[in-house]
Amino acid sequence: MIGFLLWIILFLLCWPLALLAIVFYPLVWLLLLPFRILGVAVDGVFELLRAVVLLPARILGGKPR
Repeated sequence: MIGFLLWIILFLLCWPLALLAIVFYPLVWLLLLPFRILGVAVDGVFELLRAVVLLPARILGGKPR
């Protein structure tokens, strides 16, 4: 009986938080999307620089990791 009452109290306290999470999660995802795209672009630039720096070693026969 105590467990059931605790579940009821938990339900009454947490359903507004669950609804807020359902509503705001897509909005937050859309707001963070440009930063993800920027992160992919910066990662690509760093990989390009790494490839350019390591190119002479690869031409001379160095083994890639």
